[in-house]
Amino acid sequence: MGTDTELSIDDQRAALLDALLEPDCTDSLWEFCDSGLAAVVVPELPALQLEQDPIHKHKDVLAHTIAVTSKTAPEATVRLAALFHDIGKPATRSFEHGGVTFRHHEAVGAKMTKKRLRALGFESSTVRDVAELVRLSGRFKGYADGWSDSAVRRYARDAGHLLGHLNQLVRCDCTTRNRAKEARLMAHIDELEERILELAKADAKARERPQMDGNAVMEYLGLSGGPMVGKALGFLLELKRSEGELPQREIEHRLDAWWSKNKPGD
Repeated sequence: MGTDTELSIDDQRAALLDALLEPDCTDSLWEFCDSGLAAVVVPELPALQLEQDPIHKHKDVLAHTIAVTSKTAPEATVRLAALFHDIGKPATRSFEHGGVTFRHHEAVGAKMTKKRLRALGFESSTVRDVAELVRLSGRFKGYADGWSDSAVRRYARDAGHLLGHLNQLVRCDCTTRNRAKEARLMAHIDELEERILELAKADAKARERPQMDGNAVMEYLGLSGGPMVGKALGFLLELKRSEGELPQREIEHRLDAWWSKNKPGD
């Protein structure tokens, strides 16, 4: 391949993926950084090795990043997202108010991620997905304080097809040695995933419609309104749930049979 500075874009991308996709990428990523290759391929990565401050005692972000990345599944999108999820921290680091903060580092990091992955020749879909995961990587913060159903829906909607990757990234972003703290976080993520499934089922059920609407039922049964219309629609909806879409003639036949048993006064 030649020296590091002579690597083609394709070789640089391959070197990054080779280090990244080892089943346990801890050693390969440290070698990638310590050899100086990272400074050529992903110069933002060595910048995460922030100097340890004896007053503020903030953690080495590079060590944290490699720990998080090595916990994820060996798949390119989620591994790249883990590698870049804190890439915006050096640019947003502040020591105001007696502590270190990295405000809006996810949004800044998403832009940096796009720029770097594009420079490395990654496919546009990969660039888009990885940058979006970086942008959303901090969204889970605050869940323990209580999220409304609308907030849970928004989290799932914004993640879209990346929801599984995002939840995996959130889980792996926990590198604390405090077992109780880790257990609480995992329980919160479990709860969030359960709520997403429950809300999705409820929303899907709410969107269900019988094959005949209220006006059609009233016209067919000769009704002008009233509770029997709702009951007839309920019957038709259950029919659709149990048997799926049926021909119109079959629907009418079933409705006739139901009506003969439920018509008021009979």
